[in-house]
Amino acid sequence: MTHHLTLLGRPGCHLCDDARAVVARVAADLGVPWDERDVTADDALLEEYGDRVPVLLLDGREHGYWTVDEPRLRRDLAS
Repeated sequence: MTHHLTLLGRPGCHLCDDARAVVARVAADLGVPWDERDVTADDALLEEYGDRVPVLLLDGREHGYWTVDEPRLRRDLAS
C-alpha cells in the first residue's frame, strides 16, 4: 500500500517547523510522498483546524496534532 502524508500548518508557526522537519525526514527515509497545506489559505481548513496546527494527515485521516510522534508515524507507515 502506498501512503501519503499531508502536513497542515501556518506561516510563522514554530511547531509547524518542527513537524515539517520530522515529516520530511521520515518521508525521505521511507520513500513516502508528502505535501504541506497552509490553513490560512483555505477557509474550510482554517475553520476546521484553526489554531490546532500543525496537524498531520496520514492517507487523509488525522494522525496527530501539535507534535509528530516519529516512532508511531514510522510504525503506522510500515503497516
